Amino acid sequence: MKLAGAALRLTIFVGDTDTWHHKPLYHEIVHRAHAAGLAGASVFRGVEGYGAASHIHTTRILSLSEDLPMAIVIVDEAERVRAFLPELDELMSEGLVVVDEVEAIRYTAGGTAG
Repeated sequence: MKLAGAALRLTIFVGDTDTWHHKPLYHEIVHRAHAAGLAGASVFRGVEGYGAASHIHTTRILSLSEDLPMAIVIVDEAERVRAFLPELDELMSEGLVVVDEVEAIRYTAGGTAG
């Protein structure tokens, strides 16, 4: 089965050393997204990047391999994504959050639409 429609993509950029109560921040964000009933969340580790401080972080140079970029991507209905944003206000001290409109196509096995 194939379901399609308008959605929001929430992309959260943090460093892999960012923490929340001694646990990785990306871990806490994913678990809160799950608890909020969002459709899904994926975490991607960057191999190179820089942010507001303009320091390049890369896996190619051992001395700079700390605090690699992480991206958490969540796609769901607009109302559900917007309702989740206050959670990030509590968790984020630095980083970047991008919200953009997308058209989502979801493939599911069996069943009927509705």
